Amino acid sequence: MTGQRVLVVDDEEQILRALRTSLRGAGYEVDTANTAESALATAALRPPEAVILDLVLPDGTGTDVCREFRTWSSAPVIVLSAVGEEREKVAALDAGADDYVTKPVGIDELLARLRAVLRRTSPSGEPVVEVGELVVDLANRTVTTAGRAVHLTPHQFDLLRVLALNLGKLLTQRQLLEEVWGPGYVGAANLLQVNVSQLRRKIEPDRAHPRYLLTETGAGYRLVEPG
Repeated sequence: MTGQRVLVVDDEEQILRALRTSLRGAGYEVDTANTAESALATAALRPPEAVILDLVLPDGTGTDVCREFRTWSSAPVIVLSAVGEEREKVAALDAGADDYVTKPVGIDELLARLRAVLRRTSPSGEPVVEVGELVVDLANRTVTTAGRAVHLTPHQFDLLRVLALNLGKLLTQRQLLEEVWGPGYVGAANLLQVNVSQLRRKIEPDRAHPRYLLTETGAGYRLVEPG
């Protein structure tokens, strides 16, 4: 039994009941909400280890909920929705979602995705990587630069983590997309470019002249010691 708390947000009672039963059967503690407002209130009152979030809610969007949730929590978010357009997926991921699953989805796949995002965000005894004034604590998922805390979305941190673990090594766009977002996103070059740009804005003293996160044109990216 995991004992980890999962918040399920969906406006369809039948889906809420089914997911609550399946998740409890898998050993999770489960809270539910059927509106954007109740989702944020429940998450604030009983912080979850993960969120399964419908995209369309009666009083808002799952993307908006995710964006607000990200201002104070780094718990992984899986968006579960019948809306399957790529632009909707990119918007949700840019708002801080960790994964996007299109309905209908089998419970076994959903549980596997939930286990995967929880593994990525669990402390694992990984090292602290120091690159110039940039300090990346992989176990505690914290980042500072020149002693100042840097607030990253889960995907931004996971991107920096992969680069930090391969310090100085060129990683291709395909490698980064597959490692951070999964095999289904290997062609989403724009998604990677947006996150690299956002990451640079947060860690680089001058993002127009990067010192840490360098682009190898036509090849990929590498994290380096500033020279």
